[in-house]
Amino acid sequence: MISFNADEVYEMAEQIERNGAAYYRAAAVTLEDAGLQRILTDLAAMEDEHEQAFHDMRQELPPAQRTEEKFDPTGEGALYLHAMVQGKVFDSGSDPAGQLAGSGNIREILRAAIEMEKNSIVFYLTVKKMVGTEAGKSRVDDIIEEEMSHVAMLSKQLASLG
Repeated sequence: MISFNADEVYEMAEQIERNGAAYYRAAAVTLEDAGLQRILTDLAAMEDEHEQAFHDMRQELPPAQRTEEKFDPTGEGALYLHAMVQGKVFDSGSDPAGQLAGSGNIREILRAAIEMEKNSIVFYLTVKKMVGTEAGKSRVDDIIEEEMSHVAMLSKQLASLG
């Protein structure tokens, strides 16, 4: 059975946030519209804050929880996280910023960003199942809400393009 501990899960979350911030910064420089650039750089800053939050949660883990494997009777949570690690849902080893470097296609940038945000929400819902209450479930909820607001903001921008 595949299993993860809270420290490993938070480490994956940090990487997802780093990738998101890098993507938004790289996408912003491909655009000429200053307003859209600002939106993307603001999103990058929010992803930086999320990365720091997950880093802080890792640091606050009691020593026993750093290595304790989470009981997952169906194995679905661990299988999902394993798929994440293997790049089947979100390739945490890739450089998402490189995907659109120089493209300048705002629709493509926004669609990719929406998908990335939705994937991170699903990941964080799984994170909540895999870590104990004392390991930061309420803080993960706050990040999920922010990621949902990012989807709404990006979707609104996409719709405004007609």
